[in-house]
Amino acid sequence: MHVKVKLFATLVGHVPGVKSGIPFDVEIPEGTTLADLMKRLKLPQNQVKVAFVNGRTQPLDFQLQRGNEVGIFPPIGGG
Repeated sequence: MHVKVKLFATLVGHVPGVKSGIPFDVEIPEGTTLADLMKRLKLPQNQVKVAFVNGRTQPLDFQLQRGNEVGIFPPIGGG
């Protein structure tokens, strides 16, 4: 099944050819969780702060469904 993924800020450096905030398709098997998706994309867990599915914050054990849109953000710093 396909989901759309948007990575933000420093996380885009882990997936070649991806631009911040621009969605890309990922093929995943049924039963895939957010944590599984992050492993598939080789995103270091310590660099992921929050994940949204269809605009709502979800825990890493959230099971994805066909057509979901996932946004993944790193911790944000600033001053």
